[in-house]
Amino acid sequence: MIEYRLQLSRGTLEYGTMKSTTLLAALVPILCLTACGGVPEPADLVITGGRIVTMDPDRPEAEAIAARGQKVVAVGGSAEIARLIGDNTEIVELDGALAVPGFIEGHGHFTGLGRSRMILDLTRVENFEEIVEMVAASVVEAGPGEWILGRGWHQEKWSSTPEPNVSGLPYHRSLSEVSPAYPVVLVHASGHASMVNAVALELAGIGDDTPDPAGGEIVRDAEGRAIGVLRETAEDLVGSHLDTEPDEATLRKVIELASRECLAKGITSFQDAGSSFALVELLRSMAENEELDLRLWVMLSEDNESLAAGLPGYEVYRAGDDYLTVGGIKRWIDGALGSHGAWLLEPYTDLPTSTGLNIVTPDELRESARLALEHRLQLCSHAIGDRANRTTLDVYEEAYETVPEPRDLRWRVEHAQHLHPDDIARFAEIGVVAAMQPIHCTSDGPWVPERLGEERSRTGAYVWRDLFEAGAVIASGTDVPVEPVDPLPSFHAAVTRRMADGEAFYPNQVMTRMEALNARTLGAAYAAFEEDIKGSLEVGKLADVTVFSRDILTIPIEEILEAEVLYTVVGGKVRYRAR
Repeated sequence: MIEYRLQLSRGTLEYGTMKSTTLLAALVPILCLTACGGVPEPADLVITGGRIVTMDPDRPEAEAIAARGQKVVAVGGSAEIARLIGDNTEIVELDGALAVPGFIEGHGHFTGLGRSRMILDLTRVENFEEIVEMVAASVVEAGPGEWILGRGWHQEKWSSTPEPNVSGLPYHRSLSEVSPAYPVVLVHASGHASMVNAVALELAGIGDDTPDPAGGEIVRDAEGRAIGVLRETAEDLVGSHLDTEPDEATLRKVIELASRECLAKGITSFQDAGSSFALVELLRSMAENEELDLRLWVMLSEDNESLAAGLPGYEVYRAGDDYLTVGGIKRWIDGALGSHGAWLLEPYTDLPTSTGLNIVTPDELRESARLALEHRLQLCSHAIGDRANRTTLDVYEEAYETVPEPRDLRWRVEHAQHLHPDDIARFAEIGVVAAMQPIHCTSDGPWVPERLGEERSRTGAYVWRDLFEAGAVIASGTDVPVEPVDPLPSFHAAVTRRMADGEAFYPNQVMTRMEALNARTLGAAYAAFEEDIKGSLEVGKLADVTVFSRDILTIPIEEILEAEVLYTVVGGKVRYRAR
């Protein structure tokens, strides 16, 4: 933890002048009025009457904080802060609840969350037959030729295996029978595979003889027949026929749905893992017109050619008073373990013919790295399998060595789910952030050993403790809509690694509660070069606060999931309060 603290300190020093200036500007009115014997200017918001964990090493806890405008202007005891209460000050009485720095979603898909609320939710289905029934019901309500869309199924979580099947994946026959005139696309929980029906296959021109695209697979049976499941880039064969550019009204609805759910779960900032230039322009307009209710830090997911054309002169940095920043470039090196798409050094234990799929080649990643360096953006690469992670670290290390002057790059590996033990220390050695999602560990844990075997699972799967001890920085999130955006199940997973059956997945890798909180606040802020304004409750920083009904840092570990979000404060405004 010493190295981790030093890394965070070095990150703060880089912004030292900015931070000191902000701090002085916030303190001058109070200091001047106090010295003159006057009454300090009232705060707009005071939070008091409970335990406030600040994540500030100089003052780890407080009884109260005050905000004026978007910033924290005072942190201290209840009596001290009471001097800042005026006639128009909003007071949040904690009544013994816990207040912490606003939770940051360290890796998720913002519009994916909103869109998932407008299609079939397949996250809780028990079996394939239930999916067929849901599609049949949707067909009754659908207009002529309307696409039937859904997301969230996972064959490893079904109570029974469909027959016939290929590696547990169903044939499309019964799905096609209930939707003979409607194209159907049902996306895997991971987002890295889709089930489609006969109409969708026909629209995309996919037959038994259609070759697999680079980085993708049309799943076939032993006779070579396409069963209706598409992995990775093969999904694009059907996806390209969808209307991928919804109108502005639809996008605004998507953003509203995502924002509402995030705020209800205590999320004040969201690190979005992949959006287009076009979507960013809408978000920029909304930020500048004060239409965003939480803060977004965005990775661009355009291809290299589009980035090369669009990035010169392009900058979106803390637009709309710190509500929107474009800080990274997103790349997908491989797929997911659940769909056998993660790129491995050795074959899958349960599919010995495959080592997974490489989506963006090393040379394409090198070009992305060049663009990131040229335009001073972070490179953020989805890497789940050990080969994908090693390849990503290799490319990052090569790129870092080309930088003539010392630069704090903080490039990121998104997920880092399965690492070869030899690569764990490299995260800290190179200076790469591990953007991980603890909830994946407990959600996937029951079937991960089937994919990787016991040895690879034990030494390389979700190895948070090993990364911490090597000195790496971890930023935590949920990968929503792959998993729910609710941070409490993910926090619980981080500190217990306890799966649904009550067993812990290699519990020697757990985080402490403070490490888990750090990964959700200061660590996540550091991962986006935002620790000067976010991640801790200090004078001069943004007044972003999450209030929980229970003290998740001290209550019995089995009670963490009983806690609820009482208030979500963004920029000194209460954006959500529990009814």
